[in-house]
Amino acid sequence: RFSFITFRHLLASAKRALDDGQNEKIVLACLLHDISNGALIRTDHGYWGAQMIAPYVDEEVAFAVQYHQSLRYFADESVGYEYPDSYRQFFGEDYVPPAYIQRDAAFAKGHRWYMSARQVTLNDTYFFDESNGDVDPDIFTDIIGRNFKQPEEGLGFDASPTAHMWRTMIWPNNFL
Repeated sequence: RFSFITFRHLLASAKRALDDGQNEKIVLACLLHDISNGALIRTDHGYWGAQMIAPYVDEEVAFAVQYHQSLRYFADESVGYEYPDSYRQFFGEDYVPPAYIQRDAAFAKGHRWYMSARQVTLNDTYFFDESNGDVDPDIFTDIIGRNFKQPEEGLGFDASPTAHMWRTMIWPNNFL
């Protein structure tokens, strides 16, 4: 099941983007950036999340969700993004991300949608904590409605390449 902590984290990140005046694609990417955390998988969560939402969102949104994962390990002073202190505490001062993370961050930095993915890292709250506050999810209803395709059959039942991921979220214990 999707954890309440992850849910609050996504709401807080999207609210930060909304309050900062970001466009709806960025707000939606922030709302979805950790969607696979706590529901499906944590390792390579950006890749899993992007694959899961790709059939239903603009390509730029899926890109931002995927590449926020690699970009979060690399500071960008030009936009005010510093390497998170919590990462230093967790990984250590001398941590070097794996080669695929380095490769993907370099790719994203040269891509036309770099700032979309970077905006996710800028609005991410980096460690799920209670200081995120309460955010009413209803404030995102219109943004989701305008930017997230809703299949008639419902997520998980529309024969998309990622329908199985949505069914896993719906029925996490249906393993028979």
